[in-house]
Amino acid sequence: MRKPTDILLLYAARATRGFGDGFAIIILPAYLSELGFGPFQIGIVASAALLGTAAITLAIGFLTPGRDLRSILLVGAFATVATGIAVPATEQLAFILLIAFVGTMNPSSGDIGLFVPLEHAMLAREAPDHDRTRIFAHYSLIGGLSSAAGALAAAVPTALVSVGVSNIGALKAMFYFYAALGLVAAAIYRYLPHAQPHEAASRPAALGPSKGIVYKLAALFSLDAFAGGFAVQSLVALWLFERFGLSLTAASLFFFWSNVLAAFSYPVAARLSKSFGLVNTMVFTHIPSSLCLILAAFSTNLLVVLGLLLLRSALSQMDVPTRTSYVMAVVTPPERPAAASVTAVPRSLASSLSPALAGALLTTSFTGLPLVVCGVLKITYDLSLLYAFRHTKPPEERVSGQFSR
Repeated sequence: MRKPTDILLLYAARATRGFGDGFAIIILPAYLSELGFGPFQIGIVASAALLGTAAITLAIGFLTPGRDLRSILLVGAFATVATGIAVPATEQLAFILLIAFVGTMNPSSGDIGLFVPLEHAMLAREAPDHDRTRIFAHYSLIGGLSSAAGALAAAVPTALVSVGVSNIGALKAMFYFYAALGLVAAAIYRYLPHAQPHEAASRPAALGPSKGIVYKLAALFSLDAFAGGFAVQSLVALWLFERFGLSLTAASLFFFWSNVLAAFSYPVAARLSKSFGLVNTMVFTHIPSSLCLILAAFSTNLLVVLGLLLLRSALSQMDVPTRTSYVMAVVTPPERPAAASVTAVPRSLASSLSPALAGALLTTSFTGLPLVVCGVLKITYDLSLLYAFRHTKPPEERVSGQFSR
């Protein structure tokens, strides 16, 4: 990454992908329900998508050293095109599971997949320590706002139905639009610079001196991701559909505001981290969000539930830019692509296990149980992270002498 325009291109690609994910995570459970699948089957599809993401991200970790990052991003963009075309082409569960596994559709609200370690490494390549968290916060803000706009687009099928299009046809049209966004992303990635030979040659195939820190972080992030898999956004949407009879239009409006609140929490997190430190910001914003999720599970009033979930959205994603910045800060620069991949893969693997379990729990008499499990496990993760890394400071905190104990 040599020029500010390269960062802007990555921001634009993130916005394009975020818009597609914003409506896909709402449309996907609605589409599968329209095909006649139940919560457990939908949970299995979400698990397959996350498991495939883990496998692809792991492959990226091995492919990245010595290869052109731009070319790999272009392959990912065309995989998005293929996913959007393939999903509406079949109504058989086995084929849908296969597409979910090898495709790019993301059932969660977080930004995961093959694009993430590549874009993170490119963003961090030239970011100075004092500016790194701000750059990642802007990256996350753009992704959150674009996801919010995409959530509003999830109401388009309702409009299409009102002019005579069938429910299933309207939902399929959105997947074709998702494919078109993959073409837009590919066009953006084409303008990124190729990796220079000396830069490619300097990338290690494995972690070096920071591997102990990275493995410990990967284990903790896995616990967080396993917990989050019980309340991925697709399953939360399904829970709202089934428990409260929420319409697709109402859900799109709710997830719009949810994503807006999450997006604006990113720059707030960057500011808080300057005053309280990256780890403290991650932990002490996360715990209240988990408590909101647990309370929502027990509420029988839809307005109260939506209010608690919105409050959770305003808090739960503050650890996204701070976590990324922290990982990039506590490893050496040559290790950053590997560190991004090693911390991302276990997260995806862990998160792939829980949606199927959550789908099964949604069929019990207490349908809010997956939310409770998610909240309790996330609080356990937060306290463990604080204990393990409260004394491991990024360079900017060591230099300033802040937040030391």
